[in-house]
Amino acid sequence: MQLAIDTSTDTASLALVKGKHVVAELTWRCGQNHTRQLLPNLDHLLRQFELGSEAITGIIIARGPGSFNGLRVGVSTAKGLAFSLGVPIVGINSLETEAYQHAETGLPVCPIFNAGRGEISAGMYQRRDDEWLQLVDEHITTVEALCLQITTRTVFCGEYLPAIAPQIKELCQGKAVIPSVVTSLRRAGFLAELGLRRLEAGDHDDPATLQPLYLRRPSITKAKHR
Repeated sequence: MQLAIDTSTDTASLALVKGKHVVAELTWRCGQNHTRQLLPNLDHLLRQFELGSEAITGIIIARGPGSFNGLRVGVSTAKGLAFSLGVPIVGINSLETEAYQHAETGLPVCPIFNAGRGEISAGMYQRRDDEWLQLVDEHITTVEALCLQITTRTVFCGEYLPAIAPQIKELCQGKAVIPSVVTSLRRAGFLAELGLRRLEAGDHDDPATLQPLYLRRPSITKAKHR
């Protein structure tokens, strides 16, 4: 049984997968409380099926970009489990995971996360001829700059989207496809599907070197000299 962990944003999600089927999924709004809530919720999910951690045979982790605290907690937990259980681990891009649930539209999909300081992190993905492709690398930009690059109908998605959807619609001049707010809910089941492809291909990450993907270093002030 594989475990998928997504702590990229203020919404956390866990999924248990067996034989390519999601057998359990738990998603909740945790804010910045990933440290206190992740492991208790994982224990709760396992106990629903009377399972222990030894039932986990692979770990799939959303490695960023996203919340500094959330990614730190999620990746360190995933690595700890992989080390202790002796199971493979794979890290998946969080923006790609966000976009993947809209893959079947066939349109370019642009996932957006709030990067703070009036900026966003974004990328671009699309399914073409049954192949899932990354069209634009993840990067930090602004809503205005992003919309200037949109030349065709594009699906925008992400937890932060409702806050900027009116602006995107205006700037993209009819080319923006804005899904229902319900679809902005992050689900670890999509993360699991992406991760299973790598696990089945034997494409694992090294738990010793796997690190969160931060597009911007966290704002940490240096201590003043006395």
